[in-house]
Amino acid sequence: MNSYGKLFRITTFGESHGKGVGVVIDGCPAGLPFDLQAIQAELDRRKPGQSKITTQRQEGDKVDVLSGVFEGKTTGAPIMLYVLNEDQRSKDYAHIADKFRPSHADYTYHVKYGIRDYRGGGRSSARETLARVAAGAIAKTFLAQYNIRITAYVSQVGALKITDDYSTLDFNQIEQNIVRCPDPEVAQQMITLIDETRKNRDTIGGVVSCVIQGVPPGLGEPVFDKLHAELGKAMLSINAVKGFEYGSGFEGVKLNGSQHNDIFYTDENGRVRTRTNHSGGIQGGISNGEDIYFRVAFKPVATIMQDQESINESKEKVIVSGKGRHDPCVVPRAVPIVEAMAAIVIADFLLRKRANRL
Repeated sequence: MNSYGKLFRITTFGESHGKGVGVVIDGCPAGLPFDLQAIQAELDRRKPGQSKITTQRQEGDKVDVLSGVFEGKTTGAPIMLYVLNEDQRSKDYAHIADKFRPSHADYTYHVKYGIRDYRGGGRSSARETLARVAAGAIAKTFLAQYNIRITAYVSQVGALKITDDYSTLDFNQIEQNIVRCPDPEVAQQMITLIDETRKNRDTIGGVVSCVIQGVPPGLGEPVFDKLHAELGKAMLSINAVKGFEYGSGFEGVKLNGSQHNDIFYTDENGRVRTRTNHSGGIQGGISNGEDIYFRVAFKPVATIMQDQESINESKEKVIVSGKGRHDPCVVPRAVPIVEAMAAIVIADFLLRKRANRL
């Protein structure tokens, strides 16, 4: 339950209110440039306390490396990265030590293991995603050697959404606002909506869209390890994710086959291309060389600053009061997490392709 990947394999460890969180990366090729500052930059995009629309927990999230690197390059040995926790307030959770918070993992962890870390949810906390982002930064460095680029952005908050196709958006605008939306006008509306929701002591959900460009054709396996199936698994493993769709997704059911089919042609450079990309860059579970694009739906954060009915471990009716520091909307901080998991999936499949063909 704590590992993902076959050749590029990550194992995360640590809890929200433990000493720290980290990751062991096994299978990273030797000789890859290792840039600790680049990893830190990715973690800074995910860390709490970034703005008024994120949780105010103050964590520096300073990453350190324990193994797998020598003279600025990876050695082929397991790479261990870790971050020490600094701003835990475990007392904020004492009031729910024996209570099940609505829509949290409290009950399911309790019934599965018979024990749970109620301080921030332990392993079920989104703080675990810090480890994924660190590993994803290394995967991005590997993919850069093949000119593969991964870009995620917030495309929807509540009912507010970007309607333009991703190809018309200016990705340089993503990091220019605190909600990470490439449309400045829509971004400001999203920020206002999230802030109003926060002031009302409530939370709101959203959608993160992602585009993977430069993927060569031939990545993915034809049956159970289809590329889109693994991307879906990776995204659905992220906290608060409730939905995944790629390519035309659910909207594709509105089209006839004659409208939905992506017609092949050969471009001026002799490359096989498709005139449309309803397939989202994947056909038969294998990449076809076109852009891979998908959307990930995040639910409203379960912890709200309001009283709610629930039960305790004795199955007695109780009132759960929202306390602590929590995001009113997770999607701004989820952008680097989505990118990281996409990078880990593509890196794994790229290594698989190298291993199964001369």
